Amino acid sequence: MLGPLRRAARRRGRGRGIFLGHHHSGALPTSRGEFSIVMHALVTGGAGFIGSNLVDRLLADGHQVTVIDNLSRGSKANLAAAGSAANLVEMDVRSEDLAKMITGIRPEVVFHLAAQVDVRSSVADPAGDASINIMGTINVAEAARAAGVRKVVFTSSGGSIYGDPDVLPVAESQAVNPLSPYAVSKVAGELYLNAFSQLYGLECSHLALANVYGPRQDPHGEAGVVAIFARALLTGEPTKVFGDGGNTRDYVYVQDVAAAFVAAAGAYGDRMRFNIGTGIETSDRELHSLVASAAQSPDQPQHAAARLGDLRASALNADRAKAILGWTPAHSLTDGITQTVDYFRREG
Repeated sequence: MLGPLRRAARRRGRGRGIFLGHHHSGALPTSRGEFSIVMHALVTGGAGFIGSNLVDRLLADGHQVTVIDNLSRGSKANLAAAGSAANLVEMDVRSEDLAKMITGIRPEVVFHLAAQVDVRSSVADPAGDASINIMGTINVAEAARAAGVRKVVFTSSGGSIYGDPDVLPVAESQAVNPLSPYAVSKVAGELYLNAFSQLYGLECSHLALANVYGPRQDPHGEAGVVAIFARALLTGEPTKVFGDGGNTRDYVYVQDVAAAFVAAAGAYGDRMRFNIGTGIETSDRELHSLVASAAQSPDQPQHAAARLGDLRASALNADRAKAILGWTPAHSLTDGITQTVDYFRREG
């Protein structure tokens, strides 16, 4: 059974590129106004944390899936549940062979998740970050255009592109204020894809993600804090929070994020950014308490010095995604953390 991919009257709105009309659950519209019962989807970075969960969702919805991943951060183990149903191509998105590969399989939608995702690495090596996140995205866009792809769904960063906004939760109407090379690369990716949409009719939507957590999470970087806490608390290792523990983030469960990607693959939202989060701020200290409770472990973190450059607060307003894509998060933070801790307990 297909998931909530949106049927739409394909009247293109002026200026913003949004499709107008009512939308209903149903099959996925093609660029010719026909309907795909089974979509061929390409997921770049599909062996990673978020990408592999998206692959599972697409397969469960009955779609054909090809994964491109160079396995620099992703792993074949993340695709174990997919098995032979997902075709893995080991390739860098910057490869000169990308266009030939995509043209050979002719997917209808490309979900572009492959990226350099570490903010601190982008500061240390901005050229390396740009090579992957900007030049890689351009290469994906060129290949998608050549292959006749209908739409690219791009992974942006709701936690970084808005900088340090005065009002929370922040909406898409807030001006971008990227404060790191990583954030700049995500804004650039959105703009390049918007240009390809205008020039060539290659549709695109951008998902600005909050702090994603869940099974298969990589315990590196700020966004991996749920996995870091879970693994440490389950094994009796010490944990720590930085500063006074009062920094807040918006945590969204990975299965809800996968559902947002599926919703964005439909006819609505061309050249639009959608914030994907809960709108709820959770402090580092509160998060530790929730994970400790799920792990049935002592809630006694160590306190470390505040880290230079850490945002004090972050949360995303996802009203646009609800209004246009019909997306809302289905998991509470307590439920999502319980499932995440159970996953790490099983994995050992």
